[in-house]
Amino acid sequence: MFDRLLGMFSQDIAIDLGTANTLVHMRGRGIVLDEPSVVAITKSVNRKVVAVGLEAKEMLGKTPGNIEAIRPMREGVIADFAVTEAMLKSFIRKAHERTHFIRSRLVISIPAGITDVETKAVREAAMSAGVREVLLIEQPMAAAVGAGLPVLDARGSMIIDIGGGTTDIAVISLGGLVTYRTLKVAGDKMDEAIIQYVRRRSNILIGERTAEQVKKQIGSVHASADAGEMELKGRDLISGVPRAIRITREDVREALADTVQVMVEAARSVLERTPPELSADLAERGLVLVGGGASLAGLDKVLREETGIPAIVAEDPLLAVVNGVGHVLEDLDRYRGLLF
Repeated sequence: MFDRLLGMFSQDIAIDLGTANTLVHMRGRGIVLDEPSVVAITKSVNRKVVAVGLEAKEMLGKTPGNIEAIRPMREGVIADFAVTEAMLKSFIRKAHERTHFIRSRLVISIPAGITDVETKAVREAAMSAGVREVLLIEQPMAAAVGAGLPVLDARGSMIIDIGGGTTDIAVISLGGLVTYRTLKVAGDKMDEAIIQYVRRRSNILIGERTAEQVKKQIGSVHASADAGEMELKGRDLISGVPRAIRITREDVREALADTVQVMVEAARSVLERTPPELSADLAERGLVLVGGGASLAGLDKVLREETGIPAIVAEDPLLAVVNGVGHVLEDLDRYRGLLF
């Protein structure tokens, strides 16, 4: 009775807690928040939170000595429990647009295959942030729901979700993950690969934000992509002074080649472990790409050529997971079997 009364007055929420960005869906309202998963804190003993989200990301690499901007989620899991808790609390309050709120039910996505300890950490951080109940769903399942795949049917669907910290590859049927792999190779590793490539080729050190801009503006992994280039600025490792260079789309393709190959091999391994009847479904219907990495030019073509099955990019790849957890939240009775 009390729980039903709480449900009448609270506003249940769904969260895509990502390594790079956190998105919040509120029941009946849709997506109400989309901010970087970044927190700026003081370096003192009490580690006071100075800024969260977009404001904190603007501080990355620019903070004075007594403040540091950090990403408390690393490779899809909690790297700093206390800071993650503070970040979740801030985002939940922003979503509710008030400081105090009646405790909500929360649906939150997690990478497939994370350990029990990591799962417990996510649940405890969410509970500590002030919700009354935490329901978890695996990210590839949420992404498949958000991409409109028939996850509850007796048909095979394949999803590749390339986020900031992890890549989830899964074959889904009858509301479960038939076979899957979670790679700690995703958007962040791509940024690192670009940083290392520029350093090796030009003796220039660039930051994470610059590498991310390069990836978004001229990122490409297939030779058919149109030519393109951009100027980037960094610190010359020999002279120590700022210097500008130009980088081409072909350079970026070379920088990302090894990272993409890891993803291709993982996709092959998932397909090899897929039952024959479901393999027939995939050969007909193909795989769906979601997440920030899905927008990388030519990735669908590479996967199609390397796996032999069709590959398409979802209509809203960046929003697939949050749309999925949102759909689940809006229709809990239908999707209850996907939660734990």
